[in-house]
Amino acid sequence: MSEPQLTPALIRAALTTVKYPGFSRDIVSFGLVKDITVTEDGAVVIELIIESKNADVPRYIYENVMGTVKELPGVKKLDVNIEHHAPKSTKQPTANDDPADWKSSVPGVKHVIAVASGKGGVGKSTVSANLAVALSKLGYKTGLLDLDIYGPSMALMFGTKERPGCSEKEQFLPVEAHGIKLLSMGLMIDEASPVAVRGPLATRYVQQFLRDVEWGGLDFLILDMPPGTGDIQLTIVQTVDLAGAVIVTTPQEVALIDARKAVGLFQRVETPILGLIENMSYFVCPSDGLIYNIFGEGGGEREAQKLGVPLLGRIPLDIQTRSCGDEGHPVALEDPGKSMVAAAFEGVASMLASTLGE
Repeated sequence: MSEPQLTPALIRAALTTVKYPGFSRDIVSFGLVKDITVTEDGAVVIELIIESKNADVPRYIYENVMGTVKELPGVKKLDVNIEHHAPKSTKQPTANDDPADWKSSVPGVKHVIAVASGKGGVGKSTVSANLAVALSKLGYKTGLLDLDIYGPSMALMFGTKERPGCSEKEQFLPVEAHGIKLLSMGLMIDEASPVAVRGPLATRYVQQFLRDVEWGGLDFLILDMPPGTGDIQLTIVQTVDLAGAVIVTTPQEVALIDARKAVGLFQRVETPILGLIENMSYFVCPSDGLIYNIFGEGGGEREAQKLGVPLLGRIPLDIQTRSCGDEGHPVALEDPGKSMVAAAFEGVASMLASTLGE
């Protein structure tokens, strides 16, 4: 895999992992990063401005900035210059500050919705892709951000290999496919190339995707979350002002157990749960029209009632859904009058839009 190009935006994303001493908030969100320059030969200069009575603060930040940035691929030389002043005001951030106040919105986006699951294999990415398409078909400007760094699948599902562009502000320019603005690691690497990076670097990629993309004005941005409740998920829920989360599960108990873990993660940071989607809910036999509950029956509905959230929809297990995904043509693009899966996604999209006041 070729490493991403070293840019000020990439370095700024890495600096979001450097916390202000004694606080959970990072030095970028505190506004301490004044300037970042990068030369073609890999020389990096970072200018910081710090207001503090404590002389240990700039020293601590200096050491952590050096330790973080020098590990980035392509950095050959690093200078960190700190302009240190006494505070102009006696008001300082306190340990009692509400972390929710530190969350930032995604520029140019009205509603950010996280689509999550506690485990892999429940069709979360398929749901994310088709939900985005269904919202777009309802007339909403919609984007889709694939945050599954290790297993990106949206390039295949949307049938595109186009590389994202770069704006004059050194921000990513999403690819457009089937009416959706799309960004995925799968659009930046070769199809057979693994993303062989450790957790901290994967988290930095996610932070850059969240901060440095020119979406150009969206009603909805769908975040296709990686499965589980690890570092990447924590980064997202702690730093992004989410309109809410949609939890994807299948009907059987082994999937519901992990769905509860995903719900617990969002509840811990007071992110609204917009509802559950029961995927692979049932199978309609094409030869006789009989319904088979292959993965059990009613699990999603019972769980939604237990959690006190809506069951947004029951998505059938369907051969066309799989074939459309493999062919780069999401099934939600089909006529809802002819495809029960497309009709189901249209219903989910309408309910979500209504819930969020659209």
